[in-house]
Amino acid sequence: MPFDHCAICRRCCFVEAGYPALEITLTKKEKKDLGSVCIESDCIHLGPVGCTLGESRPFSCKLYPLAYNPTRREIYYDTECPVMPEYIRQLEDSASEASKHLAGCKSELIKLEKTDSRFLKNNFEIDSDYFDLKRLPSQPFSKDN
Repeated sequence: MPFDHCAICRRCCFVEAGYPALEITLTKKEKKDLGSVCIESDCIHLGPVGCTLGESRPFSCKLYPLAYNPTRREIYYDTECPVMPEYIRQLEDSASEASKHLAGCKSELIKLEKTDSRFLKNNFEIDSDYFDLKRLPSQPFSKDN
């Protein structure tokens, strides 16, 4: 299970000293519920076994280690996330945790394309600036969608 490692690694919820704070991109609904989420060192929502927000955590956090380019409709990933080699390997199995994660993200991305395209654009701009992104080999979006 690739995401079992996340509670140990915590890379995505931590900003090293000397680096700028990471403002988490929020959807319209998340802004109403959370106001804002900014990681200056450790995320304030990071608990001993992961995010204390659980399923209420921001979609941009759920999407990580992936990033979505809404202009090209392509998925990228953070090359520094230690989960990614196993994640990519698991995409060969449609019943794997990675495949389920990607399918869930795709479903939410399709909704957000219709309801909050500005969020998608802003999120990809931040991800592109902050992470070292590489195109995911398995692309879930076809020209038809």
